[in-house]
Amino acid sequence: MYRLGLIPGDGIGPEVLEQGLRVLEESSRRYGFSYRVHHYPFGADHYLETGELVPDSDLEEIRNLDALLVGALGDPRLERGFLEREILGRLHRELDLFINLRPVKLYSEDLCPLREANGHGVDLVILRENIGDAYAGLGGFLRQGTPDEVAISEAVFTRRGVERVLRYAFEVARSRPRHHLTLVDKSSLVPAHELWQRTFAEVAREYPDVKTATIEVDVAVAWLVRTPEWFDVIVTTTMLGDILMALGSQIQGGVGLAASASLNPGQVSLFEPIHGAAPKLAGTGAANPIGAILAVQMMLQELGEVAAASSLDTAVRTTLNNPDLKTPSPSEKGLTRKYGELVLKAIR
Repeated sequence: MYRLGLIPGDGIGPEVLEQGLRVLEESSRRYGFSYRVHHYPFGADHYLETGELVPDSDLEEIRNLDALLVGALGDPRLERGFLEREILGRLHRELDLFINLRPVKLYSEDLCPLREANGHGVDLVILRENIGDAYAGLGGFLRQGTPDEVAISEAVFTRRGVERVLRYAFEVARSRPRHHLTLVDKSSLVPAHELWQRTFAEVAREYPDVKTATIEVDVAVAWLVRTPEWFDVIVTTTMLGDILMALGSQIQGGVGLAASASLNPGQVSLFEPIHGAAPKLAGTGAANPIGAILAVQMMLQELGEVAAASSLDTAVRTTLNNPDLKTPSPSEKGLTRKYGELVLKAIR
């Protein structure tokens, strides 16, 4: 009996997550696991009505869950990024979700904007440190609102924070057929990135079976566009990883097809599609739910339900190669449910 937390969130979040839950229910019937869902109303409407973001009592309850599913957060009635920082950011920090993991898998060659992409060759994982770097929130403003305004943001890396992400990345690389790990940084111009280089070299000695490479981020961006199949597992800093992950989602067909996990191995972790709340699409039934469905797939994999996760991965591939789907980013009404039905059909 898995204890799952559900944050539908804002905009299209509840709609896409509904399809993810339908797939989860079907998977539980077929693969013999059970679960109980705890609903949390965190999001714009709840905040505007109550002034609450993440109450301490709910946070303590979440600590005892097995996993947390999130639809999407964000609302134009509030300051840009406010809900993401105050809800997701707090969950990341309080639950110590120090790893962000994003698979980049091309399920259908028709979805990729690259001219010569091979659907079987683009299958990589990007890992980034999740709570440090410039995202630690250190800094501020001086003389704000004047012509002499100064904005300061400090990037923070710790040996412990860097090493635990690198060790996890080596384990992921070891578990994959190619056994290859690439460190991406900008150590030539950012002296603090030397900590990543040095720690990477030290940890690599404990993993002689894993092949390694280190490249700078500008080279990595070029190679992701030109030869994405060269990569197996990428590990990098918080900010650089955010950028590389956005590029990766486009290679696989767009943000509607991508999911991510914020992990603390062995503890409650968080799974979500990477797209935003897209308030203009809310209620139209036109949002692509594949990202939410793949978030469920990643959650099942992390929980150890390997057969169910593998079945769902195959079902998504079957769906995205279905000739009835003309575009990976549909704008017609009703396609949210249509995608969900096709994935369910593929599972069955």
